[in-house]
Amino acid sequence: MITVHLRYEVDPYKLADFEEYGRRWIALVEKFGGDHHGYFLPSEGDSDEAFALFSFESLAAYEQYRVKAATDPESIAAYELAERTGCIRRYERRFLRPLR
Repeated sequence: MITVHLRYEVDPYKLADFEEYGRRWIALVEKFGGDHHGYFLPSEGDSDEAFALFSFESLAAYEQYRVKAATDPESIAAYELAERTGCIRRYERRFLRPLR
């Protein structure tokens, strides 16, 4: 199993847009065979940092998801939402291996 950890720098004045983006990607990750663990939005502390975690069976399964998402109309619309609204300033992606 591989878990993807995303750290976002978000515009704190556009959190509603980022929440919509997150709702879309939760469904999309699951549509393509992943298990989305949720988005974690600013509450107390930093107002411009958010996180997401989702898992796939393997790195190969994750790579297949990326290929499918690149041409999927719903995925493209989610990317366009983020770009149009400017809700995401930047992001970092890490790959983790869970210990259970």
